[in-house]
Amino acid sequence: MTQDTAGEPQALHDDDDNDDHGSDGRVEFESRMSDSDALMWNIEKDPMLRSTITTVIFLDGRVSHDELRAATDRMSRAVPRLRQRVRGNPYSMAPPRWEIDPNFDLDYHLRFVRAPGEGTREDVLRMAEPIAMQGFDRARPVWECTYVTDCANDTSALIMKIHHSVTDGVGGVRLMLELFDLESEPPERAEPPEPEVNVLNQAQRFMDALAHQARAQGAVASGIAREAGDATRSALRDPLSSLESATRMTESVGRLLAPADTPLGPELQGRSLSTHFETMRLPIGEMKKAGHAAGGRLNDAFVAGILLAFKRYHRRLGSDVDMLRMAMPINIRTDDGPSTAGNAFVPARFPMPVDSDDPLTVLCETQQRLAAVVHEPAYALVEPLSSFLNRFPATVTTKIFGSMMRGLDFQASNVPGSPLPLYLLGHRVTSLIPFGPMAGAGANITLLSYQEDLNIGVNTDPAAVREPALLMECLSEAYADIMAVTP
Repeated sequence: MTQDTAGEPQALHDDDDNDDHGSDGRVEFESRMSDSDALMWNIEKDPMLRSTITTVIFLDGRVSHDELRAATDRMSRAVPRLRQRVRGNPYSMAPPRWEIDPNFDLDYHLRFVRAPGEGTREDVLRMAEPIAMQGFDRARPVWECTYVTDCANDTSALIMKIHHSVTDGVGGVRLMLELFDLESEPPERAEPPEPEVNVLNQAQRFMDALAHQARAQGAVASGIAREAGDATRSALRDPLSSLESATRMTESVGRLLAPADTPLGPELQGRSLSTHFETMRLPIGEMKKAGHAAGGRLNDAFVAGILLAFKRYHRRLGSDVDMLRMAMPINIRTDDGPSTAGNAFVPARFPMPVDSDDPLTVLCETQQRLAAVVHEPAYALVEPLSSFLNRFPATVTTKIFGSMMRGLDFQASNVPGSPLPLYLLGHRVTSLIPFGPMAGAGANITLLSYQEDLNIGVNTDPAAVREPALLMECLSEAYADIMAVTP
C-alpha cells in the first residue's frame, strides 16, 4: 500500500490508485514469519480461526494440462516461498522458519478436475467451498491450485488457495503476476533454477533461532531507546501533550485487544466450520463517484454498502440493529523499495454505526469513522504485542483471540487488482473472485478490482447468515442506492 505525506497508513486498496501495480521485478520474503504471522499461524489450534485465502479465476477456453503444470512449476521456482514449508519449535521463542521442502511434489499442489453438474459459475463456486474449508497439510507448502475443465460456454476455472501467513491480498496479486501475463502472446519467460534445499539440523536451528532473537531484541531495544529519547524531549517541551499522547496510546491498545466474543447483529449470532460462496460485480467508476460524493474514496462506498445491506437484512428478518462490529486490514506497504509479496498489514477491529437507512447518511458516517480508524496509535505496536502474546502457550493465545474474533459480525477487505486484462497461457481471464477468511466472523466480504469492474466475493458462515440469497439481494439493492448518491 501507499502512505500519505504524513507517513500514516491508509486503508487497504487505496481506491483511486488502481494503476499502482508497479514492481522492479524483485519479490522478497523473510526467512522467518513475523511475530504477527506466527500468531496467526498458531491460533489455528481452533479451526474456526483458520486464515485461508481462496481465489476463483474464470478463463476463456481451456489450457493445456502440460503447459499449466510447466507454468506452475516455473512460478514455484521464481517464488521460492511456494516451495517452502513452515518449521517451528513450540519451545522456541523465535517465530517459525520457512524452509524449502526437500520432498516438494508439484502434483500434490496442482490438481485437475472436471466441473460438476452443467459447469456453471455456481457449480464451480459450490466445488470451491469444501476446498476452502479444508485445512492445509502443515508438513508441506501451504498452497493448492485446482484447475477445473468442462465449464459452461467453453470456459474453465482455477481455484487458488493459499494460507494468509504466506501473503495478504495485495501480495497475492503480485504473486499471481508470476503465473499470468499482460498479453495473449507474451515472450517466453526464463526458467529459474530450482531453489537450493537446506534442511537445518537441531543444533543449527537452535543457533539460528538464537541469532534471530538477538537481532530482534536488539532492534526492540534500539527502538525503545529512540522512543524514550523522543518522549523525554517531548515531555520537557510540552508535558501536557506528552501525557495526552500516552493516554491515547493506552486507550488505543485497549481497543486493539478488547475481548468481544458476542456479535452485535442479532441475525449473525451462529458460528460453524462451514462456508458459503456468493459473488457480485460492480462498476468501478460508479463506486468511485459514490465515495467522492461523501468526500471520501471508493473504500468508503464499499464498506457503506455492506453496512446498509446488513441493516436491511436484519429488518427483513424481523430484527433491528444499530451497530455492527467489523474488521478490516490496514495496508502498510510503501511505494519505495523492492516488491514485497508477503504480509504487510495490521488488523483493525471496530464497531460501525448502522442506525440510518439513508444511503448518503451511511456513506458520510462510514467515511468519517474509517478516516479515524486508520490512525489508531496502537497499530505501531502490533509486532511487539504479537511477540509478547507468542510467549504464551498456543492454547492460551488461541483462547484470547477466539474471544476477540468470534464477536466480529463481518470482515471486509479491499484489494487493488490489475487495470489491464490478464492471460493464462494465451487464454483471457474474465474474472477473479476473492474469498477472504472469516477467522471467527460471520462473513467476509472482499473486493478485488479487475479492469473496470469490482469483483466481490461474499464468504458467509451458514450458521451466521441463514438466508444468503436474501443477503445478496440486500447487497445488490444497497450498492444500487449507494451509487445513486449525488453530492
